Amino acid sequence: MRKTQKLTITAMFIAIGTLTSNLLFIPVGVTKLFPVQHFINVLSAVILGPYYALAEAVGISLLRNMMGTGSIFAFPGSIIGALLSAFLYKKTKKLFMAFLGEVVGTGILGAIASYPISTLFLGKEATLFGFIPMFIFSSFAGAAIGLIILTVFLKNKAVAKIIMTNSKN
Repeated sequence: MRKTQKLTITAMFIAIGTLTSNLLFIPVGVTKLFPVQHFINVLSAVILGPYYALAEAVGISLLRNMMGTGSIFAFPGSIIGALLSAFLYKKTKKLFMAFLGEVVGTGILGAIASYPISTLFLGKEATLFGFIPMFIFSSFAGAAIGLIILTVFLKNKAVAKIIMTNSKN
């Protein structure tokens, strides 16, 4: 896949993620759970690779925060999850590892990275283990949808060829 195509798909993922942030989110305390972000992270990790997954995660988080539909916690969660998902998929070529990377990256590592943001910048005394269940729930739901969709896509030989060719680059 050429760079122009990858950039176009990344822009489309950012647009879809930003648009759906107005429609589908679950407010829990100071955070907003956004499973569509994790769904897009898994798709981007498998279809586009690590650098484009990173660009997609930063783009969606930035636009959501600028529009007031996201929280500051979108940055550590989505970025770490997208990167870990993409790197694990790139190393193993297994869809389940992309799913696992998103859940561990966002659900555990992103939650741990959100704790200092909460205490330092927001002045909220939050417990570290208060973030982990919320982040895991959101990332598990979105990543599971991504895993299912990609599994269905890979049954189509034409789509599977595009994904596999792209994931080698």
